[in-house]
Amino acid sequence: MKKIDNYINMRASGRRTTRLIAIITAVILTAAMIILPVIASASGDLDEILNYEITAAVNEDATVTLTYHIDWKVLDSDSEGPLSWVRIGIPNNHYNDLLGLSSTVSDISYDSAGGSFVRIDLDRKYYKDEVVSFDFEVVQDYMYEMNLLAEGETVYQFTPGWFDGAKVDALTVRWDNNSGKIISWSPSCEIEGGYNVWRTSLEKGERYSVQIVYPNDAFAFDETKSIVVGNDGDWGDGGTDVFTIIASIFGGIFCFFLPVTMVILGIILSAVEKYRSAANFKSGTTKKITRTKVEYYPICEGCGAPRPEGKETCEHCGRSFIKSEEILEEKDIPAEETELKDKKESGLFRFASSPNTYMRVNVISTPIVHRSSFLSALSSSGSGSSRSSGHSSCAHSSCACACACACACAGGGRAGCSAKDFYNTNLKLSQLEKKCVK
Repeated sequence: MKKIDNYINMRASGRRTTRLIAIITAVILTAAMIILPVIASASGDLDEILNYEITAAVNEDATVTLTYHIDWKVLDSDSEGPLSWVRIGIPNNHYNDLLGLSSTVSDISYDSAGGSFVRIDLDRKYYKDEVVSFDFEVVQDYMYEMNLLAEGETVYQFTPGWFDGAKVDALTVRWDNNSGKIISWSPSCEIEGGYNVWRTSLEKGERYSVQIVYPNDAFAFDETKSIVVGNDGDWGDGGTDVFTIIASIFGGIFCFFLPVTMVILGIILSAVEKYRSAANFKSGTTKKITRTKVEYYPICEGCGAPRPEGKETCEHCGRSFIKSEEILEEKDIPAEETELKDKKESGLFRFASSPNTYMRVNVISTPIVHRSSFLSALSSSGSGSSRSSGHSSCAHSSCACACACACACAGGGRAGCSAKDFYNTNLKLSQLEKKCVK
């Protein structure tokens, strides 16, 4: 009798194992059918951003006029069709004006599908190896925060929208220095014709952020306003992180049973992480301190006017008073400069031992994105690179935004581009058309 019972138990156990294997196989095959077409569609770049320029000017009411110029080259017009429209991430939905500035813009509108975007409908379809240049302007609010890093100072943080599916050969950010009203900025930049100018290039998915600090009385700042990320600031400010939950459930099932699921899981986690980054999920902030030793000319090399205290450029001829700049590590501060070692807030502080020499301290507040340890361990090998100095687009920082960088832009994209292509949605053209059709 005991042998019969053992036989029955073995048969039952075998059936359960067979059913379990069948379920696991079905799940893996289903995931593969979903993921493999995405991999195939992402095998080649659709576009290249040859030139990406943003000029920012702060208005008296503390809004910022952002003027965009983009030279966009089509690399592939067969896989997803020719280029006929794009989406460019902007800091958030608090905009006042939206204006197309070039003849290549046939229509311009705000698009809130998946974030905060400007949709640009082009004057015609563009095919492989063609380059379309377009310009537009938006007046943006909620890009600053008063007393963020230090009392009496207001911080603007801006991350231009980034592209997950396209390289940016040349990114230029120009910020009007408002006749020397700026207290500090980060990272280091050139001063050209009354503008702080940052230049860089971006690989696919890379982000670049700038921070500008003004005294609280520089403009009509409103203390009730604070930096808002590209999706109205509702993502990640509490509540359940649904993306982490979903990824953890599927990840637990896959990894528990078969090693091959690790490959599939890595791809899923990479996609989830890109989307979460694009949407600026954030929880808490951390501070990065940059110290720069700055030596000034006591008088203007252009017109001979004496340098007023705290001024970077000559108010008479516009020439820079800066003689040299050198990034300092805390250990490089001379031992006799005991007061400088204790400076942890943004500002300009005099060297006691050297005339006309100061230490500029920039403190950038950046978001801390919390993930489960399971997600962190597995996504580290598959996530794309990013660079941040404190996106987005603003956006998601990109305007950012750090976007959080606190004001982050969303990304932009077109058929076949991810919505943080400035925005990481990885939607196909047919899906985007359904969502964006007017």
